[in-house]
Amino acid sequence: MQISQSGCVCCAPRDPSRRRFLATGVAAASTTLLPAPSNAAVPHRIDVHHHIFPRSVMDLQEKLNLKWGKLETPRGLPQWTPQTMFDDMDNNGVASVVISPAGPGAWFGNVERARLICRAWNEYAANLKRDNPRRVGVFALVALPDVEGSLREIEFALDVLKFDGVALYSSYDQKYPGDEKYAAVFAELNRRKAIVFVHPVACCGALVPGVPTNAYELPFDTTRAIASLLFSGTLSKNPDIRFIFSHAGGAMPMLAGRIDDLTRPMKALRDRAPEGVPDLLRKIYVDTAGAYYPGAIAATMKMTLETHLLYGSDFPYSSSAEALAGLAANGLAAHALAGIERGNALALFPQLTG
Repeated sequence: MQISQSGCVCCAPRDPSRRRFLATGVAAASTTLLPAPSNAAVPHRIDVHHHIFPRSVMDLQEKLNLKWGKLETPRGLPQWTPQTMFDDMDNNGVASVVISPAGPGAWFGNVERARLICRAWNEYAANLKRDNPRRVGVFALVALPDVEGSLREIEFALDVLKFDGVALYSSYDQKYPGDEKYAAVFAELNRRKAIVFVHPVACCGALVPGVPTNAYELPFDTTRAIASLLFSGTLSKNPDIRFIFSHAGGAMPMLAGRIDDLTRPMKALRDRAPEGVPDLLRKIYVDTAGAYYPGAIAATMKMTLETHLLYGSDFPYSSSAEALAGLAANGLAAHALAGIERGNALALFPQLTG
C-alpha cells in the first residue's frame, strides 16, 4: 500500500511478496456462511485483528478523490473477498473473527466524506455479520476528528447494527486520542462500556529513509497513543472502556518501566493517572498480530494480564497460518496458548461461538 500525501498508511508491506495489500478490484462476492473444508482443523480460535476490503467502499473512496494513493493489487496476493476470508479461517481452525477497517480509515480531513465512508463500510460489515452471526463480529468505523459524526455513528453501529465494538486509529493528523477535543467520544464509549480496538497509522511518514514504516513507525505510533490516553487522564476517567491495542501495544511493553520511572516526579502527569502507570497498563488488552516474537510476547506478559492477550492475524496482510506458527513457537504453557487463541477473547465477545 502506498503512503498517502499526508504520510499515513495502515500496514505498509513488510516485503512485496507477502505483506502488501490494496483493495481495488475486490470482488463483490456473497456474504453467506461458507462451509469449512473436510480437512480443516477444528475451528476454535477467535481472531480480533482481521481486516476486510469491500470493493464498494474502495470505489467510494476513489469517487470522492481521497488521498488513498494509486490502488493496485500487488502480485502474489489474492484479492480480498468473503470467500478468501472464510477460506483462511477454515483452513486454520479460526471459528470467529472481529473485523475492522484498514487505515487510515475514513478520515482525510473532510467531515462529510468521512461520514459517507464510515456509513458505507459499516453497512457492508453489518451484512457480513448478519449472514454469519456467530463467526463475524465487527469493530465499527468512525472518524474521531469528527466528534459529532462519531457520536452519531457509534449510536447507529452499537444500537442499530449491534456491532461488537468501535475501531479507532492511533492518531489523526498527528493528533493523539487523549486530546481534549475527543473527550466527549470517550465519555460516551465509557457510558456504554464499549470495547475499543486501536490500530496504528504511520503518523510521520518514513523518518528513516529506506526502511519500511511498518517495521517501526506503526508500533511506535501505538506507543504514543497509549501514552496520550494514559497521561491525558483518558484511561483513568473512562475505566469501563475495554481497550485493545494492536501489535502487542507497540513498544509500550518494553518501555513501560522506563516511562513509569521517569514520569513519577512529574506531578501534573501523575495526577492524571492516579492509579499509577503499572496498574493502568495492566487493564489494557493487546493482540498478537505481528508481535508473536518471543521478546514481544515475554515483555507483553510482564506489562498486562495473561488473560488480556488476544490472538490476531492481521489478515490479509498476514495469513492465519503465519501468525499461528509464530505464536506456537513461543513454547507457551497449554493453558496460556488456549487463552490467547480463544478463551480470553470469548470472555469479551461471548456471542462469537463459531
